[in-house]
Amino acid sequence: MQSARQKSLFQFHFIVFLFGFTSILGALVTLPAIPIVAWRMGIASAIIGLYLALRNPEKFKIPKQHWPLLFAGGLMIAIHWITFFHAIKIAGVSLTLSMMATGAFLTALLEPLFYKKKIVLYELLFGAMALLGLGLIFQAEFDQLWGMVVALISAVLSVLFTLINGKLTHRLPARSVSFYELLIGFLAVMLYILINPQLQLGALSVEVSDFALLFILGSICTAYAFIVSVSVMKELSPFTIMIIINLEPVYGILLSLLFFGEKELMSTNFYLGLMVILIAIASNGYFKSRKG
Repeated sequence: MQSARQKSLFQFHFIVFLFGFTSILGALVTLPAIPIVAWRMGIASAIIGLYLALRNPEKFKIPKQHWPLLFAGGLMIAIHWITFFHAIKIAGVSLTLSMMATGAFLTALLEPLFYKKKIVLYELLFGAMALLGLGLIFQAEFDQLWGMVVALISAVLSVLFTLINGKLTHRLPARSVSFYELLIGFLAVMLYILINPQLQLGALSVEVSDFALLFILGSICTAYAFIVSVSVMKELSPFTIMIIINLEPVYGILLSLLFFGEKELMSTNFYLGLMVILIAIASNGYFKSRKG
């Protein structure tokens, strides 16, 4: 019989696979990045809100002192997703995900400043290794410089969002945080769409095929993935979680080759640079586990 840990490992791999699949959905949907994010956040917040209403309605209550961070988190995740999907549209899935893989080291560098902790030497060393890998990718795909810059901005925003959530989830239920951040982000993006008439037509007149992809993105790849990921983390160690999460760009790049074929093929230096980044991330995780 399958143990609880084995079941959680399989579930979490599937969740990270879904995270990687979001990049494919973003590339397949014909809408621009901003309407994609509006639909994603609207669908996901509605589903998580319904889930809370049916199972934990008391979790809608949030002390007022937490609202500033919730607003910051909601805006941060919205802008992160907008830059993420925009990078996919202009640079492709593989390049975007390779830039997102640097998030672990951006976190290692920014976390001591955010939480006022001491900087760890080996994190700086592996960070330098990741920068080497990043340099190889930039050198190999310099013609896609703007797309890579947008993807790096997205990675930084993702890290800042994670740091904000690190504070919130120690004070509030994770599902409550997720619901309100998604709702706040959705309302902010919709407000931006409403004051920009050129975006309104594209956001509201959605093809059936696009809506089907957006529903998968908002429901399975966002709402479901979040709810399940919270439960499986009770069975898995932080090191195991970190290693599996770092497979997201690998899953995403393999899927992009499957869906888009030669269009997503990159130079040898690109894959070498990505490998250097992933080795640095895995090594950093190993040292953290030994320390823990």
